[in-house]
Order: sequence, then structure tokens, then C-alpha cells
Amino acid sequence: MTHPRLLLLDEPSLGLSPRLTADLFNSVAGIRERGTTVVLVEQKSMALRIADYAYVLANGSVDHKGRPDEVMGDDQLKRAYLGG
Repeated sequence: MTHPRLLLLDEPSLGLSPRLTADLFNSVAGIRERGTTVVLVEQKSMALRIADYAYVLANGSVDHKGRPDEVMGDDQLKRAYLGG
């Protein structure tokens, strides 16, 4: 399988150093740019840099959703998760 249409990744950066995490996300971005749909479950906000769309889950339900810039700019979300 050299060019999958869909790639599912569940917290692939877990346990990786910041440098390896950046390398991983760069690789995932390259895969996506070649036409593969990527579904990425990740707790690191760094993943938003390579996302087209994001969902924030809380207690098993979608709490927020939108483009990465919308999610990162949501003041309610910042207060809830960053204590602002």
C-alpha cells in the first residue's frame, strides 16, 4: 500500500520529543499534500498547523469545531483549557 486514500492516526506524537513531533507533523503534512485524507487524533495544539478542520472533544462530545484559526482564536475555548 504505497498511496492510501485515508490515514488514521491516534496520538502519533505521544512520547516523542518536540523535535521528533515537529518532524512527524511535517511528514503527515507531506502525506496530506499528496492527496491522502488524514484523520488525526492529537492533544498537542501544534497539530492545528497542519489541519484543515478541527474538532475539540470534551466528555465524549464535540465542544468546539471549525478551521484551526477559528478554534485557536476562540476566547471561550482559551478560558476553558488555558485558564485565561
